[in-house]
Amino acid sequence: MRFIRGSVTLLLMFFNTLILAIPLCIAALLRGFIPSRYQALCTQISMRCAEGWIANNNRIIDTFQTLDIRVTHYPELSPDEWYLVICNHQSWTDIVILQRILNKRVPMLKFFIKQTLLFVPILGVCFLALDFPIMKRYNKRILTKKPHLKGRDLETTLKSCERFKLTPVSVLNFVEGTRFSPEKQRQSKSPYQHLLKPKGGGVAMVVDSMQDDLSAILDVTLAYQDETPSFWSFICGHPTPIRIQIDRLGVPNRHDFAESGAAKSMGKQVKQILLDRWDKKDTVLQQLLEPN
Repeated sequence: MRFIRGSVTLLLMFFNTLILAIPLCIAALLRGFIPSRYQALCTQISMRCAEGWIANNNRIIDTFQTLDIRVTHYPELSPDEWYLVICNHQSWTDIVILQRILNKRVPMLKFFIKQTLLFVPILGVCFLALDFPIMKRYNKRILTKKPHLKGRDLETTLKSCERFKLTPVSVLNFVEGTRFSPEKQRQSKSPYQHLLKPKGGGVAMVVDSMQDDLSAILDVTLAYQDETPSFWSFICGHPTPIRIQIDRLGVPNRHDFAESGAAKSMGKQVKQILLDRWDKKDTVLQQLLEPN
């Protein structure tokens, strides 16, 4: 029964994505030919389409299962402001949950995607049309052979942040850099019970580039009280209670960092802010994991 439920859900979500791709591609093509003063309007139309896509996906999921999701508190939010959203990362299901709880409360979530995702049928086209930033993520072996590629992802981040200033957006960053697992926790020697060590480079770049536009940093703590579901088990009706806490944080001031030196100093201080936050986040996660 769960296999059938998951298959029907996935099929309906596929058709929903197929329908979305048509207006998105039209808007993306128009954006390439119209004057620059109208390009922001095309971006807004694309984002409205994507919000409708998310809402339809939520309806499809709700048709076939009853989710147990509780958000302990919603801080003051607006779809007309800019946000940096940070969250612990456990499964691809995280993105579906975040889109669900934040859709139309904040601007559409945009996150840095691997270049390989562009080859996913239909979805890859939608990523391009929605102007998601694409990261190639060169490993050390490639950078050793081709040192000129070093810094390319940094350039991509900075260019993306400039585009993000044109219309309100929520930039999503999983600051652990990968999905949590007990094995990764041991290998990285993480001092936290439920988290990996945070990486502050991406957050520092976004804060530095978009500080004048960002209204707040939203720290989302996401807990699956039972076994962490894969995306497939989630749409098949994996009955895990999901508990979420959202904390609204102030944006670090660039001038505070400037006093102690250059960008490297700012990066170190942002990382320290994240480390302090991660201590609290680990405690919050433990509380959210307790059955209630």
